[in-house]
Amino acid sequence: EYTGLGLPIIIDFGADYCEPCKVMKPTIHKLNNELEGKAIIKYIDVEKYPELAEGYPVSVIPTQFLFTAEGKPYMPSEELSSGMIAYSNKETDEHVLTAHHGLLTESQLLNILHEMGLENAE
Repeated sequence: EYTGLGLPIIIDFGADYCEPCKVMKPTIHKLNNELEGKAIIKYIDVEKYPELAEGYPVSVIPTQFLFTAEGKPYMPSEELSSGMIAYSNKETDEHVLTAHHGLLTESQLLNILHEMGLENAE
């Protein structure tokens, strides 16, 4: 959990050899710059920084992990749930992570961010 930040967070794991990752990377950077102070959207190259992916179930790239402004795993509405995977703690059945596998467009990312608690952005 990412508590205390008060901002929705999207972490995108990818690599430079991955075509969908290369398509999505500029959008991630653009949104992070445009939404500074309103959301955190980061791209992490798993080839260059594999240690940053430790603890995350990254089996394919691109994979995004999504956290609400409250620091909880994002629970998408049915409308936005396509490609989403919910991970639960095997012992407690608590929802601990939400991931999306594959490419997300700027529009899709903005829709998800709004549902995750993004405020005051157009």
